[in-house]
Amino acid sequence: MKAGIIVFPATNCDADTKRACEFFGWSAEYIWHSDEIKKHYDVIFLPGGFSYGDYISAGRIAKFSAAVETLPLRDSLIVGICNGFQILCEKGLLKGALTDNLSCRFLSEPAKLYFQDEIITIPIAHRQGNYTVDDLPDEDIFLKYVNNKNGSDYDIAGIYDRKTRIIGMMPHPERAVFKETGFIDGRKIFEFIKNEC
Repeated sequence: MKAGIIVFPATNCDADTKRACEFFGWSAEYIWHSDEIKKHYDVIFLPGGFSYGDYISAGRIAKFSAAVETLPLRDSLIVGICNGFQILCEKGLLKGALTDNLSCRFLSEPAKLYFQDEIITIPIAHRQGNYTVDDLPDEDIFLKYVNNKNGSDYDIAGIYDRKTRIIGMMPHPERAVFKETGFIDGRKIFEFIKNEC
């Protein structure tokens, strides 16, 4: 498994994502946002953070980066986590949009999620995590909140467009891999990603 991790100015989960990939024995390297993607990767992550300081709105500037413009759609699995999900929606690569949470507050806490017929716990950390979408097939829903605090339509926490091979999610599985963080359910997400590559 070879993973690429796109780094934008103000990205803050790139190191966590790389460390999580390496935990599973994957080869992982960073891709600077202004570089075109020319190498082959089994999976490319757009990690969490505040790309360009979320200036204007989350993901609105990052969507124009060379790395995003040259994403190898359908060739590599693309995974957007938190800000990465926001970027993919802003770019129009995933359906829907992410707006301010119902409380208009930043939420940073463990979240219980429905994932493949079980309940797992993975941290969330976002202000614009309220996912809105007009129509989404059930098979595209990847993760659902047990207790939906941000107001996302249909309790959606993550989606997966299998046609374009793009996953987007607000929870941070890279923060739930190592025992010292208090959560290890993120391993199940990374195992799922590996099986999809």
